[in-house]
Amino acid sequence: MTPGELRALFTGQDGGYRFARWGRPIAPVVFGVSDETLATLKGACEAVVALAGHQMAETDPELGANLMVFFFRDWSELPLVPNLDRLVPDLGPLVERLAAAGATQYRLFRFDADGAIRAAFVFQRVDDAIAALPAEAIALNQIVQVILLWSESAFAERSPLARLPDGRLVLRPEIAGVIRAGYDPVMPPVASDPAHALRLAARLEGGQ
Repeated sequence: MTPGELRALFTGQDGGYRFARWGRPIAPVVFGVSDETLATLKGACEAVVALAGHQMAETDPELGANLMVFFFRDWSELPLVPNLDRLVPDLGPLVERLAAAGATQYRLFRFDADGAIRAAFVFQRVDDAIAALPAEAIALNQIVQVILLWSESAFAERSPLARLPDGRLVLRPEIAGVIRAGYDPVMPPVASDPAHALRLAARLEGGQ
């Protein structure tokens, strides 16, 4: 990927560059799926975290779970989740906006004092099109999109996944490379200078 393409992955609609990775081990919890699908989701999380060279944990000492993934059929179900409004400010108006827009997914991040990712909330509405996808693909897509703080438009035109000739959906190699480079110990956990994209590009070119 070129430095320009890398910059675009982390440049928001306001034109600002913002990169962040997790600053603590990821402790996930999933709501609204069967035990079989739960195992698939946790497996995808473990695979992406291993790719990044990061860590997982059973619990977060401060938050309990710091990655919460919700699957549901209708946005109106979210306000019924006990205490969710305490974790997600203005939950009611947010749900109304997402429902009006016909959204199928939404991600919300929380950050540590230094700007590293502290927690993430993933909301996935399962419509007919989503329900037709393999659970592995849905899980991989969501975990990839919370392992780093991508821009809002990073995957608007092209999914982070690619389809193999046999029909399987897998992570695009160049996106896997960005994740590995972003979690390299010599790279900062947080960056707002677009020159950070040049450092990512250098690591990709070097096969890191």
